[in-house]
Amino acid sequence: MRRESFRAMGTTITTLAPAEHAMRAAEATRALFAEWEHALSRFLPESELSQLNAQAGAPVAVSSLLWDVLTAALQAALATDGRYDPTLLRQMLAIGYDRTFEEIRGGVPAAPRPAGEAQPRLLGGDWRRIRLDPARRLVTLPEGAGLDFGGIAKGMAVDAALDQLRALKLAPALVNAGGDLAVAGQPPNQPDWPIAVPGRDRHWTIPLRHGAIATSTIMRRNWRQGEVARHHLIDPATGEPAKSDLLSVTVVAPLCRQAEVGAKVALLLGAEAGARFLEGHGMAGLLIPATGEDYLAAGRWPRELIREIP
Repeated sequence: MRRESFRAMGTTITTLAPAEHAMRAAEATRALFAEWEHALSRFLPESELSQLNAQAGAPVAVSSLLWDVLTAALQAALATDGRYDPTLLRQMLAIGYDRTFEEIRGGVPAAPRPAGEAQPRLLGGDWRRIRLDPARRLVTLPEGAGLDFGGIAKGMAVDAALDQLRALKLAPALVNAGGDLAVAGQPPNQPDWPIAVPGRDRHWTIPLRHGAIATSTIMRRNWRQGEVARHHLIDPATGEPAKSDLLSVTVVAPLCRQAEVGAKVALLLGAEAGARFLEGHGMAGLLIPATGEDYLAAGRWPRELIREIP
């Protein structure tokens, strides 16, 4: 097996495939991620997503790629009762996440506040007012609303890349987008893929035979806006970075996009409600409490197979 890596979608993308066609697998994956980033990045003013956001309030014809990601995001929003919300662009901009994370990680200026006025709360829920015309593939965003797909687009790109590698007969393969990954087939002479799972001060491995795994955490993408600590996981109920009793959640699911949404929602809900959410949706998860206590396992997480990395 051979590993190849490149940058896309604000993270490192890694492919792992048999050495004889590892380069072909990496090139196919790189091309797919480049196409998805060009269409779906909110940081590229020329992207299709940016153009759609700029025309909120008017019907816009979109590509099949944007349509598929949007409809999947709306299905996820409906299935989670809005806890996953793809229309949090205004909230992201309000906390200073208006450029790539590499550009804001050192901190951003404090948010401007009108003199004598309370700062308005930007609550989520605009996804419920999006109008779709499937026959003509038209999307009408509510005026003032904006889309930011976040992790679901990255997860769907992982799933699409693996589908492509299967079609090209380049499996077994693994595609990893910054720790959110999926596998196709089994590695040579091995019963499973040993996958590292992050905690606060400890890390573990679990054996993954099929499907996907994704982690949502507030330990990586955080910064200061003036004197205020910020992170990128917005709670739609408040419009602010989530206040959770969890630092991170890692979820195993059949598809990477499912694991992405499941991990984010469980983190927003907190330990008790998050574990119930995962179990109710048939997903397994590893939840890391903010208190520093030992991990919590939800659903059919393989407690007996987890191994701490020394």
